[in-house]
Amino acid sequence: MNDIFHIKTEEDFRLHCLETFRYQYEQVDIYRTFTDYLKIRPDEIHTIEQIPFLPIEIFKNHILLDRSFTAGHYFQSSGTTQTLRSRHYIADFELYEESIYRSFSQFIGAPEDFIFLGLLPNYSENQHSSLIYMVDFLMKTSGKPENGYFLYNHTELLAVLETLKKQQKKVILFGVSFALLDFLEVVSGFSFPELTVIETGGMKGRKEEITKDELLSLLKNGFGTERIFSEYSMTELLSQAYSLEHNEYKTPAWMKILIRDPEDPLRFLPEGRTGAVNIIDLANRHSCSFIATQDLGKSTGDTFQILGRMDHSDIRGCSLLVT
Repeated sequence: MNDIFHIKTEEDFRLHCLETFRYQYEQVDIYRTFTDYLKIRPDEIHTIEQIPFLPIEIFKNHILLDRSFTAGHYFQSSGTTQTLRSRHYIADFELYEESIYRSFSQFIGAPEDFIFLGLLPNYSENQHSSLIYMVDFLMKTSGKPENGYFLYNHTELLAVLETLKKQQKKVILFGVSFALLDFLEVVSGFSFPELTVIETGGMKGRKEEITKDELLSLLKNGFGTERIFSEYSMTELLSQAYSLEHNEYKTPAWMKILIRDPEDPLRFLPEGRTGAVNIIDLANRHSCSFIATQDLGKSTGDTFQILGRMDHSDIRGCSLLVT
């Protein structure tokens, strides 16, 4: 495999995309069937925009896996008992962990420098959650004895935060949106200016919908810190984008967002236009790197925004981890 983690230029990225597309056409049977159905010939693909993007719903009904591997551990999307949930089979956990480490280091800092706390279920209870795996990996990489999960134990979490604040430790609190708001409902007058909070989305089905800007404002006021960041990923991806301000996400060099026309899935929209989000994730080497999601967003040059979900798409996401 070519080293995706050393992509430097747009041309590097294009060449990696074309090589990955041809590899997955040969190795991932479902993707090959989908490409053939569209009557697309791999030898006629020369640009990123010509590559077929697989509808994300296919992860619900089919195993997308490099034929060189057998289906073993998988990540499963959150959902209700009434919904069919996506499964993403993982052939190479080292690749996923390197993607986690490099993205986090690029946008936040070296994991070894932080204490990680989670308003999330712990890994032993949710071994099929890609988000929990990510946070657990960051905790293990950090190696700090204070690391831990505090999903419903708000009193203990508050005490830990107060102690770490006095000790002037560098702390990151991960949490789904509604869990962070739930915590703030039972504390008052809390302020930890050096704390970093990373919200991972997740309001649907649990609280009244609010805009991302409103959410960020509530979290800044509630935690008494300007360091309210956001992480964007999903079960079907092995890479993460981060937003450090203004609800604008940035991707690592091996990940890219394209905005498609909701009325014409083979047409892409220019910067500033709202449409459906397509994602290229080259860390998905052994499944599918080219995914057409049901999220709505827009590209703003080097950044992108997520603006909601397409009509009639399933309620899914991190908020359902704890139901």
